[in-house]
Amino acid sequence: MLGLDPDPAKLWPDALAQAPADGPPAHRAAAAVRVHCAALIDAAGPACAAVKPQLACFERLGADGWAALAATVSHARAAGLLVIADAKRGDVSVTAAAYAQALVGVTPTPFGDVAGLGADAFTANPLLGIDSLQPLVDGARAAHAGVFVLVRTSNPGAADIEDLALAADGGALWERLAQIVAQLGDGGPPGRCGLDDVGAVVGATGPEHVARMRELMPRAVFLLPGIGAQGGRVENLAPAFAPGRAGGLVSASRSIAAAHESGGGSPASAARGEAERLRTAAWSLS
Repeated sequence: MLGLDPDPAKLWPDALAQAPADGPPAHRAAAAVRVHCAALIDAAGPACAAVKPQLACFERLGADGWAALAATVSHARAAGLLVIADAKRGDVSVTAAAYAQALVGVTPTPFGDVAGLGADAFTANPLLGIDSLQPLVDGARAAHAGVFVLVRTSNPGAADIEDLALAADGGALWERLAQIVAQLGDGGPPGRCGLDDVGAVVGATGPEHVARMRELMPRAVFLLPGIGAQGGRVENLAPAFAPGRAGGLVSASRSIAAAHESGGGSPASAARGEAERLRTAAWSLS
């Protein structure tokens, strides 16, 4: 899976060259981001099943950034790729329902329905509890979309919270989150591959936990960030693919977009080569 985390200060040269020559900085930067993401999708997309735009990287450019995000989603879907909005949303029930409408659904108004982003799935933060997740899951199901719940993330600070032992049974917090994912997934329609529509974000930087996670979430799709720049290795993630190739989505962002900085060649050819390498490595495990 191709992660899209565009930094306006680190775009491919062709994207900068195609930016408008004048206008407000946000408009010019967003235009360059749009070209950069389209070029990345064209280059690496054929080796990927999905793209994962990090919404914050677009939202920081304001309304122009959101327009670039919408264009990127459209470009990815036209290329035959699924879109997973990396939003990490989580809030009380009314707000959670609104998040689901914004990302995968529609918002009814007296003037007609307003379409959301049109993603196929999005990431969600579970730390407000099950009642904050259920409206997200319900909204996603109504749109025939999916949700990936943060279970054990790829950042070093994950150990500060997610590895804490719970007083009730002594298990780690991430184990309880995994149980919640399995519980929510049980309430949905069975997938064609025998997988649930509620998946889990499982950091590739903690491979020692993956087998236990698969035990707790036998039918969840694992979204596996942290490959490449964060140090995770596809070769260490075999338990994620126990249900088959569809059981895991390996995600890489900077290692694909910046592949030319270490390997040489044009940005597009280097990105394509790195994406192909990761696909081959993942397929060898399933």
